[in-house]
Amino acid sequence: MDLTQGSNELKNARAKKMMLWFGMISIAMMFAGLTSAYVVSKSRPDWVSEIEIPVAFVISTIAIVISSITFYLSKKAIEKSDRKKATLLLLTTFVLGLLFVFFQFQGFSQIVDAGYYFTGSESTITTSFLYAIVFSHLVHVFAGLLVLVVVIYNHFKEKYKPGQTLGLELGAMFWHFLDFLWVYLILFFYFFR
Repeated sequence: MDLTQGSNELKNARAKKMMLWFGMISIAMMFAGLTSAYVVSKSRPDWVSEIEIPVAFVISTIAIVISSITFYLSKKAIEKSDRKKATLLLLTTFVLGLLFVFFQFQGFSQIVDAGYYFTGSESTITTSFLYAIVFSHLVHVFAGLLVLVVVIYNHFKEKYKPGQTLGLELGAMFWHFLDFLWVYLILFFYFFR
């Protein structure tokens, strides 16, 4: 590889990472706006503060935190040329991501079972905010799962090798960001009821 080609690859990698950062900052700003509106709306007389965080949301939090660890470890395995371990860790990350989504829907179900509805005449501004924020995060998790499918596909095509992990790094950055975002949201809901 000549010096010019290496320089171009480095610039390309930097540009892709910068684009991802801009996207993640935009998403973070959207959630900052939503959670700020939530805080401002707490002063409304019809605000419901008795809603407990569903156990399923706690379980989903554990699943997504562990998935970030397995994603990180998969990159370490690829750097050590341990494809078998990387495969297992990437597939585990995907399963944990699916478990996160499953428990999110279980959490919604637990809230409805407690008598709080997200839409319709029996809904409240509180539950509508909760629904909008959590559902918005779920949409981004679906995007993260698609990214993870692409990463796994590229891994099976042997596109990642020590020193050639850009796609994996970008996917991991986005996945860790989603993890961080959910931890922020669950703590936000816990402390700002």
